[in-house]
Amino acid sequence: MKESSKVVIVTGGASGIGFKFAQSLSSEGHKIVIADLNGSEEAANSLIDQGSDALGVKVDVVNSDDVNNMVKQSLVKFGRIDALVNNAGLFTNLTLRPFEEISNEEWMRVMEVNTLGPFICAKAVAPSMRENSWGRIVNIASTVPIKGPPNMSHYVASKGAVIAFTRSLARELGGAGITVNAIAPGFTLSDGVLKNDLHSQMGDVTRKLSRSIQRDQVPEDLTGALNFLISDAAGFITGQTLAVDGGSVFL
Repeated sequence: MKESSKVVIVTGGASGIGFKFAQSLSSEGHKIVIADLNGSEEAANSLIDQGSDALGVKVDVVNSDDVNNMVKQSLVKFGRIDALVNNAGLFTNLTLRPFEEISNEEWMRVMEVNTLGPFICAKAVAPSMRENSWGRIVNIASTVPIKGPPNMSHYVASKGAVIAFTRSLARELGGAGITVNAIAPGFTLSDGVLKNDLHSQMGDVTRKLSRSIQRDQVPEDLTGALNFLISDAAGFITGQTLAVDGGSVFL
């Protein structure tokens, strides 16, 4: 038996892992809002061509006006917002370097997109979810705050903040029937990783040999966890970070 159809916003949903999330959720019968800086309408149209109900909105997640417009368009189109997937973030376009070589501007830009973005988006959708006494917020974190790898301290710090934000927000929104959880992927062969050859820089130990399941992680490995956390079955789970990394870290 399929889940009842929900309206799900996926930020950064036009490509890579975000689009895999959108495809998987739409295959479960959910209505999808793809929010992205580039390609959102094209991605939504591809879902529509496959028989799904979707909306594409151009959004910069650190721009409150953009995010508020995303919420407005979602409500006009679908009448409600049931779930938010905070997937948009900076990683694949970053250069790995010692922390002394990271500029203040680059540090703050990573923090802006990876932490302010989820904060602004959560604030924008919360009123609609409170009104319905039901909601799901899923933040996409990472296992790097647990591992502490070198040469990406800004990214590591930002994803540690996402995990902490998830826990705090779960406390604040639980009384309104809204759950807040995080998925922490391991190093994943996303389109951006492959395009920028980051997988070659990481090496086999990071990518495979440190895992209990010794193979590369692909975006499809993450969709089942998201589908579950969005579902009715996950209604008593909140404030949690689920590591989906083939058993490299144990939380």
